Amino acid sequence: MGDLERYLTSTPVKEIMATDVIYVYPEEGIVKAFEKLLKYRISCLPVVDRDGKIVGIVTTTDIGHNLIEDRYTLDTTVGDVMTKEVVTIKPDEPVINAIKKMDEYGGKEEIINQLPVVDENRELVGIVSDGDIIRFISRCIKNTAH
Repeated sequence: MGDLERYLTSTPVKEIMATDVIYVYPEEGIVKAFEKLLKYRISCLPVVDRDGKIVGIVTTTDIGHNLIEDRYTLDTTVGDVMTKEVVTIKPDEPVINAIKKMDEYGGKEEIINQLPVVDENRELVGIVSDGDIIRFISRCIKNTAH
């Protein structure tokens, strides 16, 4: 087993995930959600209930295309358009599992670029992005080069 593979299989997601997650509630308006996506320059928003449990996800692509095509009314909520089947990961799972899930569940021509991190009660505790993983791999490569 190479050094990189060892890092990917032994490092838990919680060591590379972001914990300051921007999220929305299902009852929030879709325009407000789109504004959050633009303001924070992020590509997806986990949707949580009032207990902090994940109930869905919305992406910039989902919202943006539908706003442009005028498919929403002013009272359309996040809950009306969110994807309810959310691929998640636990904080103690190894980084390699995040990579596999992003690849496996993304569809034929794409990957998932962010995974909500949830605890055993499905409460949102973080988010891990493809950028987090790339930065981690880059650090691993630098560490093994010395």
